[in-house]
Amino acid sequence: MKRRAANDEQTENASLQALAEALAALQRPEDVRAFLEDLCTPAELESMSDRWRVVPLLLKGVPYREIHDLTQVSVTTIGRVARTLERGTGGYATAVQQQPRATSASH
Repeated sequence: MKRRAANDEQTENASLQALAEALAALQRPEDVRAFLEDLCTPAELESMSDRWRVVPLLLKGVPYREIHDLTQVSVTTIGRVARTLERGTGGYATAVQQQPRATSASH
């Protein structure tokens, strides 16, 4: 991750807000996907997809090792996602709640 001078914090916050607003403005999943594919590298997309894939399993209480066996996502990443679910800003939980039931069950 890039290191920025402390005086750039306001600019960074404004940029993150603008990105959040751009994502929120997209109505269809295929539009969000196209935006993400334009915005992110393949490795970034894989990392984000891996994290998102383990969220429902963690919420169901599946053990880390079993999640790893099912998804091939590293136990370290699974642990990081679990900590974020417990102590993060609530973004994962909000996204899970916003999903239609059929979609979240397929993860």
